[in-house]
Parts: sequence; structure tokens; C-alpha cells
Amino acid sequence: MKIHFYKYHGAGNDFIMIDDRNQTHQLTSEQISFLCHRRFGVGADGLILLQNAEQYDFKMLYFNADGKESTMCGNGGRCIVAFAQQLGIVSKQCQFEAIDGLHKATMLTDGVKLEMQNVNAIVVNDNQLFLDTGSPHHILFVDDVSLVDVNVEGAKIRNSALYGKAGSNVNFVETDGNSIALRTYERGVEAETLACGTGVTAAALASHHQAKTKLTSIEVKAQGGNLKVDFKWDESQKKYYDIWLSGPAKFVFEAYIQC
Repeated sequence: MKIHFYKYHGAGNDFIMIDDRNQTHQLTSEQISFLCHRRFGVGADGLILLQNAEQYDFKMLYFNADGKESTMCGNGGRCIVAFAQQLGIVSKQCQFEAIDGLHKATMLTDGVKLEMQNVNAIVVNDNQLFLDTGSPHHILFVDDVSLVDVNVEGAKIRNSALYGKAGSNVNFVETDGNSIALRTYERGVEAETLACGTGVTAAALASHHQAKTKLTSIEVKAQGGNLKVDFKWDESQKKYYDIWLSGPAKFVFEAYIQC
């Protein structure tokens, strides 16, 4: 099967994009894994199908590099908005359906601003936290993210009994009161990625929750570039809402591949 695809990245978090509005791409997990392979395929952290949606501008169907359909991907969500604009489906603003529900987005001059789901619960255990920002995230605060062996330490936590078979993404977070630096081990990729949108969001909210910053607009430094998280906190209901993830969403190239 000959596949027409597009390559995008959001702060180094890269994706294969396929226009599947006709729903003609019935890809197996083995084919998706092949396409995402960095030696034998195109190479990507994940693959995204853009499909038609009845009530919204389009639907996002996301697969991790292991070929399995996964939970929400923040950078992938921002990149599919840029992809939809390139296809002429949307202009400056849009609404789309993802596995975790409705998302709104706005095109910026230098990227895409994406609305994330509300967060109603954060589990705290000493210096470690867990929260779901569309995907599950373990947060561990460290003094210096550059000294962490992310692939080793991240794999230990991701595969621990704490999260069972499903596992969790793992984020190592360094804060200075005004900004955040983080590195993320992503399940499904089973390695460190250069950025993770839901992880960036989780790190920002966790830092605020632990009073490591009082800001509600936080610059986040990922390995592949900078992103920003804006949010509001409802003290009475103990929830984070009106959460927006902003950053670059870059088109790289388009091509065909036999799969």
C-alpha cells in the first residue's frame, strides 16, 4: 500500500500525519510501528490520522510509535491543527474531537494554542505526583534535570507496580519559581522524547499545586524547545480549568512510502 503522509513536529516531538477523511487507511499496529521506526521507516514518536467528525471540524486518531492507539497527545493535537490548516479544513480557529473529548485551538503567528481538559484530581506522594491531563503522568521534582538518566529511571517508574500494566508517562521536573525545565519518558515510545505536550501541562499544574511557582502562565523548557501553559485555579472546587498549551507546530515535509 502506497501512503501519502506529512511530517510535523512540536518542539521536537514528531509525528506522521495522514489525511484519512475518506477512511481508506486501515493500518495495522505492525504497519504503524514500521512507519514510526527511525531506522526502517519514516521515524516518528507517533502517527496521527485526521478524519471527518460529525459535529466538529475534524477528528484526531492518535497512535504511539509502538503501533497502539493511545490517549491524548498535546503536541500532536497542536500539530494536527496546523496540518488541518495546511489542508484547507480550518483557518484561524477550530474545534476537533480526540479520544478525551472536545478540544479548541487557535493558530498563532509562531505556532498553535490548544485547550486541554480540566484537571480535577492530583495525587501527591512526597516529592512525586500523579495527574491525568488527557494522558497519565507521573511527576518527580529534581534539582537538575540534566543529571537524570531518563531512559533508565523513567522505565523503572513506568513499569513499576505503582501503575500496573497500563503504565504511566514519567516526567522529571526542575523549577526555579518562574519557569520549568523537564524531561519526559513516554510510554508507547518507551524512551525519552524531546517534548511531551500533556507532560508539559502536567508539570506546570503540578508545580503550581506544590507551590513551587505562584504563576498561572508558565514557560516550560523541554529538550526540543519551549512551550507555555496558561491555566486557572478554582479554589472552591479544587480544580484546574481553562488550560491552554502553546508552542511551535512545524511542517517538515510530505512524501509517499510503500507500506
